[in-house]
Amino acid sequence: MSKRSLDTELVFLGTRPCPQTGAVCPPIYQSSTFAQEAPGVYREFDYTRTDNPTRSVLQGMLAAAENAKHALAFASGMGAIDCIFGLLNAGDHVVTGDDIYGGTYRYLTDIAKTRGVTFEFIKIGDEATLREALARTKTKMVWFESPTNPLLNLVDIEMVVRVSREFGCWTAIDNTFMSSYFQKPLDLGVDFVMHSMTKYLNGHSDVIMGAVMTNRTDCYERLKFVQNAVGATCSPFDCFLAIRGMKTLGVRMRAHAENALKVAQWLEGHEKIEQVLYPGLVSSPHHELAKRQMSGFGGMVSFYLKADLEGTKRFLTGTELFTLAVSLGGVESLIEQPATMTHFEMPKEVRESVGIGDNLVRASIGIEDADDLIADLDQALAKI
Repeated sequence: MSKRSLDTELVFLGTRPCPQTGAVCPPIYQSSTFAQEAPGVYREFDYTRTDNPTRSVLQGMLAAAENAKHALAFASGMGAIDCIFGLLNAGDHVVTGDDIYGGTYRYLTDIAKTRGVTFEFIKIGDEATLREALARTKTKMVWFESPTNPLLNLVDIEMVVRVSREFGCWTAIDNTFMSSYFQKPLDLGVDFVMHSMTKYLNGHSDVIMGAVMTNRTDCYERLKFVQNAVGATCSPFDCFLAIRGMKTLGVRMRAHAENALKVAQWLEGHEKIEQVLYPGLVSSPHHELAKRQMSGFGGMVSFYLKADLEGTKRFLTGTELFTLAVSLGGVESLIEQPATMTHFEMPKEVRESVGIGDNLVRASIGIEDADDLIADLDQALAKI
């Protein structure tokens, strides 16, 4: 049989009948421990912090989605990030983008820093700037996002991999915004792919989870050890919910992207919008790169209002279908102000230097009817 599509594979892997009972859906093995045959003789599972049958099903789906040899499911996206950084030692150096997720910025400037890991924030999408940074300081890992959160800047993944390899660096990417459905960084040579599964992979805003995928067996064994040692594992019930969510990943991502393009095109023509940031727009400076390294444009749209802080707040509190909340990637539409919400811990001068101003709005476009979403934005914009 020819290679199956990802839509088919995720349903297939998530509905293998139980050999004992015939149950079509994987059971929730809500057990902390497992009986063994004899002292020192271990079966496949012994303790759920180490591994669990329900989690194994999910990890098989994660690996298939990313074309990965190995996948690990974590208790959160930040737990996944922490385990990747657990591969580093005191004195190791990391180069990363200057417009990354606020939680990652906080982790680097506080947690990683206290562990002796040094770091530098740069315009990582510029090859000359990346080369200069790697030549200046011996670097262990390049950490980046594409698209970035919240500015939706794209980074040429193959360029980052090529340059990083020249300097002997690992590469790790946060692939949350595109999900495994629209972008596969491992196929482009990246060493580690990380997701906040809370977002698109689960897709229903009802779990907090993370994931790491890799083709590096040597590093996978260490990652699994670190995950078990620090206890950054997820519950069997959360794994069950994520399995259910991932079965519809393709259907959801196509709906998100279709709606996002319609909303972005409408916003681009509105008199109260200063600029729309969405790689699916032909006017986007990242449009050609997006077509080259992604199979879809995703469901995230950011835009600048022609408004001050108070006007922006009136808009954000004036929506009816869009919920004012952090996070993204659920079937429902969410909207937020990065400067005061997801990126509030970034110093103001740092935020403003990269373009995260008070009038920047980030929207996670859901799977509702696009015309209804546009009508909601229209009535909220009238309040500015």
